[in-house]
Amino acid sequence: EGLEATRPYLVMDRFTVFFCFVLSLGGAFAALLAGGYLPEHDIDRSEFFPLLLLSTVGAMTLVAAGDMLSLFVALETMSLGVYCMVGLRRSPRAAEAALKYFLLGSFAAALLLFGAVLLYGATAHTDLVGIGQAIKTIGQPGSTVPVAPVLLGLTLTLVGLTFKISAVPFHMWTPDAYEGAPTPATSFMAVAVKAAAFAILLRVLVVAFGDDRLTSWGTGWPPALATLAVLSMTVANVVAGRQSSVKRMLAYSSIAHAGYALVGVVATMRSADGQASVLFYLLTYTVSTVGAFGALIYCGSRGAEATSYEDLAGIAKRHPAAALAFSLFLLSLAGLPPTAGFFGKLYVFRAAFDAELYVLAVVGLLNSLIGAYYYLRVMVFMYMREPAPGAQPAVPMKSAFVSSALVLAAVLVFALGIAPGWSLDMAGAAKIVVSAK
Repeated sequence: EGLEATRPYLVMDRFTVFFCFVLSLGGAFAALLAGGYLPEHDIDRSEFFPLLLLSTVGAMTLVAAGDMLSLFVALETMSLGVYCMVGLRRSPRAAEAALKYFLLGSFAAALLLFGAVLLYGATAHTDLVGIGQAIKTIGQPGSTVPVAPVLLGLTLTLVGLTFKISAVPFHMWTPDAYEGAPTPATSFMAVAVKAAAFAILLRVLVVAFGDDRLTSWGTGWPPALATLAVLSMTVANVVAGRQSSVKRMLAYSSIAHAGYALVGVVATMRSADGQASVLFYLLTYTVSTVGAFGALIYCGSRGAEATSYEDLAGIAKRHPAAALAFSLFLLSLAGLPPTAGFFGKLYVFRAAFDAELYVLAVVGLLNSLIGAYYYLRVMVFMYMREPAPGAQPAVPMKSAFVSSALVLAAVLVFALGIAPGWSLDMAGAAKIVVSAK
């Protein structure tokens, strides 16, 4: 009864519990990485951890939101903490990154709020269940719900949420924000913010816009999201291969992975496993991405930070453990067995095939092959290149916090890759079940 009292503003179901686990995982890894990174680079500012907690609580509230009002408040709570974390580093680049993220994020939030206003005006509801029930009455005798505001509200809501998952063409803030922010904040943005945004995107689409007419390929949202998925995968993979900064490459990599996850979201229109594939994918993506950013942190120290490919040249000879850790997480992001990333992509593409989205699945597979290029390029520099004459190569740091984060992430990457059954069952049981208000 206590949990039911929070409805419709907060919905405490298995879907919420699953994502709270993923967000706690992402927040805990970011805190561990910050424990080593901030003192090492002389930006040990005490406000980082309260901001991290604030954003994590906002993200957890967001995944539980069952009303457009609580959704907006939670989204802004999560975002405000992240804006501040991006600008913590004392540098013009960090200030520029925080300002870009803040301005574009505020604009996207305004569009989302305008969409909520249109939906309220059309349906007289702000709760997602009520909006969904009102939309189902369209076309029936006595219905007073107009079609145009609903479609415009759907469009604006999708724009606001796809900005948060950094899908193309709403991705322009991502590379600058990821590069300018302290790397622990970047890892938090890449995993927790993206996972929370996907969670609420799924809830909004399934609960509020789950009508058969809106989930059909001819008149609904699937073709729009499929287009965003193709653009996100293709544009991000092509641009990522041209980057000289490893951190910027990982930023474009996160955009491409948003495209892969969107394939699973589109598959929910026809496949019973669509939702579960997205949940499992986000779990595998979380452990692989925090590991990759953690390895990048581990490979550099004060005055000799690892940012470019040249910085990592020959690091396998100087510090084989750092190179091995980085290689493991890159292989997982590339989707090679027996890592977690392989099964994450496998189940997303299988759901797409089940939903008869053959072209979308093939485009995703081809993009996975393209993406392998820039992941393997990092390994080529680490194992097969030597530092340029006179260059200052990266020097790995010594931090128990970062080391423990890498060990835990590596264990999870192998556990989810070798025995994915338990986590798949957990993801399958966490699917959203639409019930009457």
